[in-house]
Amino acid sequence: MLMIITCFLTSSGCANVRHAVPEDLVGTAVVVGMPDIRYYTGKPISPLMRQSLVDSFKDEDKSGYMVDGIKTYPALIIGGGVSNSAYGIGLLKGWSKEGSRPVFKIVTGYSSGSILATAAFSGEDYEDRLTELFTSISTKDIVKDKGSLAILFGDSVHSSAPLAKKIDDIVDEALMTRIAEEHKKGRRLYVGTTDFDAQGFVVWDMGALASRGGLDSVKMFRKIILASCSFPAMLPPVYFQVEAGGRRYDEMHVDGGVIGGVFYIHQLMEEAGFAARSSGIAPGGFRTRLYVLNLCYMSPHSKQVEDNMVAITSRLIESNGVSKMIGDTYRIYAFAKEKGWDYNLAYIPEDFKPYQKEMFDRQEMQRLFKRGYEDALKGYQWHKAPPGLAAEGK
Repeated sequence: MLMIITCFLTSSGCANVRHAVPEDLVGTAVVVGMPDIRYYTGKPISPLMRQSLVDSFKDEDKSGYMVDGIKTYPALIIGGGVSNSAYGIGLLKGWSKEGSRPVFKIVTGYSSGSILATAAFSGEDYEDRLTELFTSISTKDIVKDKGSLAILFGDSVHSSAPLAKKIDDIVDEALMTRIAEEHKKGRRLYVGTTDFDAQGFVVWDMGALASRGGLDSVKMFRKIILASCSFPAMLPPVYFQVEAGGRRYDEMHVDGGVIGGVFYIHQLMEEAGFAARSSGIAPGGFRTRLYVLNLCYMSPHSKQVEDNMVAITSRLIESNGVSKMIGDTYRIYAFAKEKGWDYNLAYIPEDFKPYQKEMFDRQEMQRLFKRGYEDALKGYQWHKAPPGLAAEGK
């Protein structure tokens, strides 16, 4: 008991000893042994990452992406959604069945959207595996509650061990081979995390990582997906060993949704435009068709909140996340309009009323999947602008 009290009074002494990257070196650190797999938004993209984008246009099929004689590059942004991801995978599956879904040049995702993005990039068989995942799990299959003392002196309310096991089951060497093959064709898959120390959004080039091959790449891929899904306080952070200024440090990474509501694609797409021109495509010789899959409601959704800390905290996180998603959806729309891109938005329809009894409610996720699948199978009417701006999107 004395040790517990002492630890409580000097809690910093009971925590893990950290060696965070110094502020003046943030953005320059590289993952040990893997210098070419990521960059920080708002910081200059590394020459290796920029070259990867240039190569993506050089490596693509020269007859591919042609629409009416113009190179038309479809890009897919998938937001986070926790259990709402069931709607997203249903929409993607139904869209494929309906037959009009394009092969995306760029796919991005963060949080649970990072898992959807990986499957959407990799092909129908991996989407089948995600369908099974998001229609069969319950909360206990994803998170494990910690004891009171573990919560008090630990770094999160839940353990992410069950989630890590699910990610390990999905991310195997066969998946890495598939992603590497698509990367070689000039397609790009990006996943976002938050460097919690630096308050920075980090973009990971998952195709470049998969192309490295080997068990270390598989482990790193799993680690990035886990970090992208780990909302702080609810799940423990994930640490990456990095090098900067000739020394080694550790970075604390959490859910990409902590920084932004929708994937930070602005700088990435600016670089992609530069890369296209650098590879010989004329400035007027290509266009971008942007698809935003926003796994939330675009207006407030009422539900009764239980009077306990976990329920209140969960609702706080949910409300904060939805608010950011909605704000960033409008921001990306403005950016797309400025660039002259074709903008397309999907989100959970307002007439779908949830009856969720827990974080991952199997029955509700099955309903969500079915609704997304049926919406797409009928020919989903993509919104050309966010709600309230429909007149500008016509």
